[in-house]
Amino acid sequence: MRILMIGDIIGQPGRRAIARILPDLRRELAIDMVVGNGENAAGGFGITLETAGELLDSGVDILTSGNHIWDQKEIIPYMDEGLPLIRPANYPDAPGRGYLVQDGVMVLNLMGRVFMPTLDCPFRTASAILEEAESEHSPRAIIVDFHAEATSEKQGMGWYLDGRVSAVLGTHTHVGTVDARVLPKGTAFLTDVGMTGPVNSVIGSDTDAVLDRFLTGLPQRLSVARGPVIMNSVLVEIDDGNGKALSIQRIDRMVD
Repeated sequence: MRILMIGDIIGQPGRRAIARILPDLRRELAIDMVVGNGENAAGGFGITLETAGELLDSGVDILTSGNHIWDQKEIIPYMDEGLPLIRPANYPDAPGRGYLVQDGVMVLNLMGRVFMPTLDCPFRTASAILEEAESEHSPRAIIVDFHAEATSEKQGMGWYLDGRVSAVLGTHTHVGTVDARVLPKGTAFLTDVGMTGPVNSVIGSDTDAVLDRFLTGLPQRLSVARGPVIMNSVLVEIDDGNGKALSIQRIDRMVD
């Protein structure tokens, strides 16, 4: 089984890049499932039903999210109605679902707490959901999108879930890391997948506004940058029999 995880998709440039790259990439790499983090798909902040539809039509199977999932209020009523969009499972009593099982694959979304909003413990939440999954779902593979700021917390989650899930893949920082590996007990790990957004930017946003914010300390309205777009993603190959990762590799593609 070959599963592609796409890093945070930023606004219209990110959506267009997915539409241009993903259909051919699915065929080229014989990809069985595509997971994409869509929490920045609508103008860089949140996701709408329309922008979710664009990504699903382009070949994304399941959309994950993070702290920006609530930025576009219009999406909230659809999060309990079958849309393949999940939010971090450790949000307490929030709308929507924290995981989704599709074609025998479980995708679980969690959010870190270091330098992030205070939520329920992502480690204990993961354990509780996995225990339930073993008895009720028996998924062939389990992919975890861990949306977190601190590299230490992400690495900690990788080791905590090693051997219990197929992959722990970090999102949120929009800066891809180079530490893709399969951990000793068979879990693929990467600290951060990166983003699908403009290269000439500060994590996807227009550089002038970001620099003004840094230089003055004053609030600035941020907009998605323009220009060439990179799609950061990672391909995980999984043993169908035991759900262990066989390999993990970065897949980075650029479009004008």
